[in-house]
Amino acid sequence: MAYTGRTKMRNKLTNELAVCGFNAAAALGEYHPEKINRLFLREDRLKQFTRVCKNLAERKRPYKLCEDEELERICKSPRHQGVVAMIEEPVVEPAGKADIERWAGEGKTGLVLHSVGNDHNLGAMVRSAAFFDAPFIILSEGDDEARLTTSAYRVAEGGMEQVIFRQTGDTGAFIKSLSRSVITIGADMRARLRIRDLGVIIRERAGLLRDSPAGKGTAGEYVRPGIALVVGNEETGLPPEVKERCSALVRIPGTGMIESLNVAQAATLFLHEIYEL
Repeated sequence: MAYTGRTKMRNKLTNELAVCGFNAAAALGEYHPEKINRLFLREDRLKQFTRVCKNLAERKRPYKLCEDEELERICKSPRHQGVVAMIEEPVVEPAGKADIERWAGEGKTGLVLHSVGNDHNLGAMVRSAAFFDAPFIILSEGDDEARLTTSAYRVAEGGMEQVIFRQTGDTGAFIKSLSRSVITIGADMRARLRIRDLGVIIRERAGLLRDSPAGKGTAGEYVRPGIALVVGNEETGLPPEVKERCSALVRIPGTGMIESLNVAQAATLFLHEIYEL
C-alpha cells in the first residue's frame, strides 16, 4: 500500500486525528494529556506511557496494547514507532488583536506562512520554531495542504505542543496590522538585503514600531521586539501585496546553481540567525 504522507489520517466517525511517532505522542502526553481520547501502543512502549495510561483510566478513556499491524491500520502509516494517540481534530482560530499584542509584548519570534503548500514542510518548520523559541505560527486559510495533519505532527517531533497556531484569510492585511507592533521580515530570494544584515535591520526598525515597547527601554536599554518571519510558496514566493507590507525583505545568498532552498530549510536558517541576535 502506498502512502502519500498528506492524508489527515482522520477518523471521520469520531472526528479524531491520529498523532503517531514516539516524540510526537510523548510530547502530547507530557504537555497536553487531556487532549488524548484513546491510546494504542505496543507493549514495549507501555513503560514510557504509564502516566498517560493512568490519566486515561482516571478519565475513563481507553488504551489498548497492539501489534504493529493494528497500529499501522489505525494511523494509516507504517511510521507509528509503536504508539498512536487519537485526539480531537485541531481547530485553528483566527488571529486577532489580542494575539498580536501578546506577540509584541513578549518580544518573541514567530512565523507567518503564506501558502507553503505542504504538511511535511509545515511539520519541519514547527520543529525548528520550537527549537529556536518561536512560539507563534500563523497559517493561511487558503492553504489546503499545509494543515495540522498526522504527518505534520509526526515530522514536528513534539514541536506541536510548544507553539500557538492561528490563521488568517488575508495575509497581506494581517502583515499590515502586525507591522505596527512587530518587525516583519519577508523571505525573498531576490531581496537586496542578506540574512547577515538581520541584526542591523531589527535594531534600526525596533525604534520605529508604533505600538510596541521595543527599543524604548530606559537608560539606553535595548528592548527586544517581536519578530515575524514571513515565508511563502517554494515556487512562487510571497505575493507583491505581502512583500510590500513587510518591514524588510531579506534573502539567503547561495551559489545560484540551485534557485532556492526548501522553504523549511530556509525558515530554519532565518530562525537560527534571529535566535542568535
